[in-house]
Amino acid sequence: MNVAARMLVSLLLVLLLVPTVFAQNLPKAARPEEVGLSTARLDVLRAALRDHVAQKHIAGAVGLIVRNGKIAYLDAVGMADIEAGTPMAPDTMFRIASMTKPITSLAAMMLYEEGRFLLSDPISRFLPEFKDPKVAVHSPGGSPFVPNYVLVPAKREITIKDLLTHTSGLSYQFWGRPYFADLYKKAGVADGLLQNPGTMADNVKKLAALPLTNQPGEAYEYGLNTDVLGRLVEVVSGMSLDRFFQQRIFEPLGMSDTYFFLPEEKISRLAAVYMTADGGGLRRLSEEPVTENEYTVYTTSLQYRGARTYFSGGAGLVSTAGDYARFCQMMLNGGALNGVRLVSRKTVELMRANQTGDLDMWLGGPGTGFGLGFAVIRDVGQSAQIGSPGTYYWGGFFSTDFWIDPQEKLVGILMTQTRPYGAANVLRQFRVLATSAIAD
Repeated sequence: MNVAARMLVSLLLVLLLVPTVFAQNLPKAARPEEVGLSTARLDVLRAALRDHVAQKHIAGAVGLIVRNGKIAYLDAVGMADIEAGTPMAPDTMFRIASMTKPITSLAAMMLYEEGRFLLSDPISRFLPEFKDPKVAVHSPGGSPFVPNYVLVPAKREITIKDLLTHTSGLSYQFWGRPYFADLYKKAGVADGLLQNPGTMADNVKKLAALPLTNQPGEAYEYGLNTDVLGRLVEVVSGMSLDRFFQQRIFEPLGMSDTYFFLPEEKISRLAAVYMTADGGGLRRLSEEPVTENEYTVYTTSLQYRGARTYFSGGAGLVSTAGDYARFCQMMLNGGALNGVRLVSRKTVELMRANQTGDLDMWLGGPGTGFGLGFAVIRDVGQSAQIGSPGTYYWGGFFSTDFWIDPQEKLVGILMTQTRPYGAANVLRQFRVLATSAIAD
């Protein structure tokens, strides 16, 4: 197929797929070359995704690239549910897990812009259960993997900025450090990956009674910070987190397919979660809670029939590639989309600036820091990640990923539903091939 023919095929694919996903006046379809991307290189990306499906690394995926405010690539490959025979579609819905965190962070910053608090404020001002926290410190003879700790008073209280940057000392049950994993498990602290009964207020109170992993502000520890931040949004705004999201973010941005709990009529669009099987291939996870290791318990089911009152600000949302692209484009635009402004350009600049200094941002690797809600590439050479300094990004537990490159005016999103995270380097390869398609 010659270059002209490939360009025509790519354009037709985008024109066919875009109306389904972007029906509400979002970036219009464009030939890749119109926005400085190469059709031939995007064809390599398209072939790579299909190869991952053929090799049974993933069941299927939806990939989306926006450049200069226009969609240059939109592709749905493979199956959303192999057993049910449901093909992947542009409007397939995915559990985005930790890609909920940037949305919750934005919600907090909207309240920050309203003068409701300063980032330096202690969270105990709004959540008094966090007053006078204690920190678990290794006693002589202890190690990170031997539960030998003593409790000491925190040098200072947890601030709102600590929550946004994951430097509060709050952790997750599933990081594998026995002392904290056991404490969280025995206290019944939820990680937000289950559709839990009760409320986030209940969970936060259990969490506040436990010791911190580090002195506030002195170390990066990825954890339940954004769940607490979501509860903070509820207390400050006087609204439940789902209602705040719906009224203040989703409706203004036209994100009509993003929810904590799916409406009955949309459950059929939810992709199944697959796990790489021993010996190769995939196995579909059941609809019941599944134990991946001693401490990690999650479920693939969102057909929760109990009281829908638990809204995890750190991991609870379901969305589509198209909806999340609206959110990303709003951020890339400096806080506005289609005439609707959620935050100011200066607030977005604050959010995407590295806020953690030289702390070891171990989850992102060398050359990366953390802003207010997502990782930030500080040094491209050190990070060994293709892109630009200032690119910000994050992913989700079930293998979803996004990044925003302000220098190149590029948004990339890849949605799959696979465990373990990023199996066969699918997510990393997508980012490499998408970014290397820049041709201007």
